[in-house]
Amino acid sequence: MPQKQNGPHSMLQGRNLSVTRVPDLRGAAAFSATSRIAVTPTTRDRGASAQKRLILSETASMSAAIAERYAQALFEVSKDGGALDALEQDTDALAGALEASSELRDAIASPRVTRDDQAAAMKALAGPLGLSEMTANTLGLMASKRRLFSLPQLVTKLRAMIAAEKGEVTAEVTSASALSDGQRDKIAELLRVRFGRNIKLKTAVDESLIGGLIVKVGSKMIDTSIRAKLASLENAMKEVG
Repeated sequence: MPQKQNGPHSMLQGRNLSVTRVPDLRGAAAFSATSRIAVTPTTRDRGASAQKRLILSETASMSAAIAERYAQALFEVSKDGGALDALEQDTDALAGALEASSELRDAIASPRVTRDDQAAAMKALAGPLGLSEMTANTLGLMASKRRLFSLPQLVTKLRAMIAAEKGEVTAEVTSASALSDGQRDKIAELLRVRFGRNIKLKTAVDESLIGGLIVKVGSKMIDTSIRAKLASLENAMKEVG
């Protein structure tokens, strides 16, 4: 555990948040020019696809590592300051903003947006979302370090840490239409009895379900949607035919 700094923001700044750059894999393209093996278009396509998957995998790994460091620092500072409830509200607000705004997702991911513009965007966002000073400062720090692309992973990490601290389990509930407060409370209570832990619902709407629900808790999934029942019926009819 790193030694605490004088203030929470200095604690975040004091952490070593540097990461290794994604390796430049363009040299792999030279293989086709130097190899004695005839490279067919299909082979080239497969090589490019494999290279793309490797880059995406390394980028995802890098984002997760960055998010883990920022999330841990922000969580510890908030916990020490008795501000976990505020952090939870901030996390939910950021998750909602990321889900609702494609412009926000593009702004944090685009290398064409300067760090100053990203910092200004985060500052403008903090007020309407009601973010705490600590979370707002963290977003500004991430913008100055060109680390905002890992914000979605940061939100996921924080949610997991807060849930673990509170002894909660997150249940992802997808329904064909928006759930009422009463329906949400009833589902949460049923899941609490089923899993023996407090349940925090994360809801989404998918009209293609037609009706019913899909509930995911950890690795377990319960699918009561009409879409799933119709698919099952269709498969049964094919077997009969």
